[in-house]
Amino acid sequence: MAEKIRPELLGFLKPNAAPLRILVVESLSYLHELHRMFPQAELYAVAAEPDEAEPDAPQSVHWQILDYLAVPLPYTRNFFDYIISDLTLEKADNPQDIAAGFSMFLKETGALLTSFRNIRHWSVLRNLMDGHYYNIVSRLYTRAEFENLLYASFYKSVRVRQQQREAPKGLIERLTMAGFENEQDDLETEFYLVRADRSMPELSLLKSMYTSAEREQMVRLIHRIEYNVERAASVHGLWESVNRLGVFPAYLASLARETVVHTESFYRCLAEHSVGRNDFIYEMMDVSALESVDPLERERYRAMQIKMSHGKR
Repeated sequence: MAEKIRPELLGFLKPNAAPLRILVVESLSYLHELHRMFPQAELYAVAAEPDEAEPDAPQSVHWQILDYLAVPLPYTRNFFDYIISDLTLEKADNPQDIAAGFSMFLKETGALLTSFRNIRHWSVLRNLMDGHYYNIVSRLYTRAEFENLLYASFYKSVRVRQQQREAPKGLIERLTMAGFENEQDDLETEFYLVRADRSMPELSLLKSMYTSAEREQMVRLIHRIEYNVERAASVHGLWESVNRLGVFPAYLASLARETVVHTESFYRCLAEHSVGRNDFIYEMMDVSALESVDPLERERYRAMQIKMSHGKR
């Protein structure tokens, strides 16, 4: 008999007094602790049946009674800071649709906190060895499968923690002898707890520094510069926003990397119509080169820096 997951998803969060919006789907036992951890937060909850709504839950909770697997959630895009739900994709016929749907309701700096049952846990494998599979109505995942599912559902960063249940003596040795790998004690990990962020952590911090309207204005100007639309006026408008908001090179570089397709065209146009900004632009390229994972991309930024340095002479 499989153990019940221990509700520990809140370990991914730190208490604060920010006016957050948090949605809890089905995992209603989290509501009390969330109210304590985030006293200024607006709490929302979804339950499949009216009698599932906890009568002693905080009175301020906004309730919806619906089956989230069959009925679209009635919220606006980019609304929540966190969505929390244990085992949320276990019974979904279309898990990627559900995961991607949740991501739409999260702010750019938001995160989904969920969990999944590990199909490689020794208890599942032992049942299979005995000719039994008891999870017919549920989906079980490997860690790699679940991470790929979330990345394909528009999440940019996935972190996991393990909940383990120790195997009977000698069983892990039997499984490894049979060819099962046990990297990071995977065979004794019954559940994985997951935090999936819509943005990389460093970009999430940057995005939180300015309003959505301010970022959208800068992105619009970056696009206009990239595609040579009223380029002098667009460059002037971008620098005006940079000055007014106190934007620093690393931020603008990250925003450009998220936005721009034609990198060289963008930087060439930016440099040609900027007066006294070469050091700022050079630092943008330097940050982008340092943060590039792709060696070719990194080399491209270095080549643009060299070209800019030669142009100064």
